[in-house]
Amino acid sequence: MTPQPSPEVGVAVKAADRAHVFHSWSAQDLIDPLAVAGAEGSYFWDYDGRRYLDFTSGLVFTNIGYQHPKVVAAIQEQAAKMTTFAPAFAVEARSEAARLIAERTPGDLDKIFFTNGGADAVEHAVRMARLHTGRPKVLSAYRSYHGGTQQAINITGDPRRWPSDGAAAGVVHFWAPFLYRSRFYAETEEQETARALEHLETTIAFEGPGTVAAIVLETVPGTAGIMVPPAGYLAGVREICDKYGIVFVLDEVMAGFGRTGEWFAADLFGVVPDLMTFAKGVNSGYVPLGGVAISEKIAETFGKRPYPGGLTYSGHPLACAAAVATINVMAEEGVVENAKRLGAEVVGPALAALAERHPCVGEVRGVGMFWALDLVKDKETREPLVPYNAAGEANAPMAAFGSAAKQQGLWPFVNMNRTHVVPPCNVSEAELKEGLAALDAALSVADEYTVG
Repeated sequence: MTPQPSPEVGVAVKAADRAHVFHSWSAQDLIDPLAVAGAEGSYFWDYDGRRYLDFTSGLVFTNIGYQHPKVVAAIQEQAAKMTTFAPAFAVEARSEAARLIAERTPGDLDKIFFTNGGADAVEHAVRMARLHTGRPKVLSAYRSYHGGTQQAINITGDPRRWPSDGAAAGVVHFWAPFLYRSRFYAETEEQETARALEHLETTIAFEGPGTVAAIVLETVPGTAGIMVPPAGYLAGVREICDKYGIVFVLDEVMAGFGRTGEWFAADLFGVVPDLMTFAKGVNSGYVPLGGVAISEKIAETFGKRPYPGGLTYSGHPLACAAAVATINVMAEEGVVENAKRLGAEVVGPALAALAERHPCVGEVRGVGMFWALDLVKDKETREPLVPYNAAGEANAPMAAFGSAAKQQGLWPFVNMNRTHVVPPCNVSEAELKEGLAALDAALSVADEYTVG
């Protein structure tokens, strides 16, 4: 689709937004949202006709890009047949979506509880774990994000938690492995894994193993920095959970459905959790949908005992029809395989080359279509390009980088001192090379803020 400039419409859209829309995670008077006229595939455009290659996949959810015709048609067909229906009934789209998801989840995660998104999936996973174990506490990692609802934001391990954290949610945070910025003074991945597991088990011992219901981890942390866990870490957490009767919850809201080059990131590590949350890529965000994949032993807890939770729109037919179509598209068009191949053959090598050329790139890490560049002032000291949770003038280097990328026609994912490369999983090689060239130019602006 060729963008058709309509600046007067864009002005009206922007005015209505500023008059009436209250935006998330924002100081309302300080934001200037772009008025978007349309989107297709890996691109979107504004009302002035400027087109952007989207290296954010929305909020890392358009895993099959925008406006895939097969998914749009499926939503239209479902709307004509049955727009909505209450969750207590068996509905074809809901049943088929659950079946297709269960076919792809690891191990015996064969029961699917549908939610409206990732945050409420995490809420319900924690509720299930507490009811299953009869224990109150939840352990989660710093450098994590699990959602914006009350329990999920308390489980989160980044600054978005701070304004809402009353320290009364039964959540204890610990350090997960991240060798580049190790909290364990490790020099190798093996040391980082061993010391992180020792730290976790010590935390459990001091909290009281009999009080811990669940450990909640993003399989590959997303917004916090795409830190792929080192070999043996998740398997070690699984062993610790089994040792103490703790429910192991993996959050795959961002990492699932092809993002890492596997259907689920857990498949990279051969680990099966007790509960696994999902959302975003399950239907490419076309209609809100999330859920919890539940193991047999936890499902049995609620075989004769009612599960005390639900949602009016659980398994909404339009959302489930979109999920069915999305999963089928991903299978038929080799979307997961595309993410794996291009991640290994194009993105990884290209980002490594950028790290060699640019003094601002401290580390490149990732897998599939899930990559992060850790930007630094000094490669030797690894000092971040901007301070932790920087805002205003302190964040000027990252703001300049982001602006430069947009001037190149690239919409970047920027968080703290990082930029993430997270395009749709069905992105083409040509589109990737276009975006990587734009990223190269924008990083030259970030270089101006380094000591080198």
